[in-house]
Amino acid sequence: MRDQDDSELAPANAARRRVLRLGATGAAAVVTIRPALAATAGSVLNCDIAVPEAANRSKWIKADGTLVPAGTWGSYPPAWRTYSGEEVRSALYEGDNLPWTTSGQTSAYLNYIRRLQRGNSGFTCFASIQNPRG
Repeated sequence: MRDQDDSELAPANAARRRVLRLGATGAAAVVTIRPALAATAGSVLNCDIAVPEAANRSKWIKADGTLVPAGTWGSYPPAWRTYSGEEVRSALYEGDNLPWTTSGQTSAYLNYIRRLQRGNSGFTCFASIQNPRG
């Protein structure tokens, strides 16, 4: 086997250095992005959803999540507090009741939350719960 001189190794060494440099850059990007994603996930779970939103506080919520006049038979009064993203996520995906509610109220409130659309208070929080990152 013949010995290779430095001129034959130079392209291989340069390519190796380039790969190592890219790897170091990628690691720095991961270190930078991960905390940002963690902060985003944390803020999502700390956001609030009012049931119903402030503009409809005088309305009650039917089991299907629609708003009806106060006192309508088979409907529930508005929640007396807002629910955090974590509480809503837990109720949606783990089957827990929302705090201080019966299972019927939880179901009606979650149906209301599922019906939220862009422009409604709490929509961004609900959308973030549905599309977790990280």
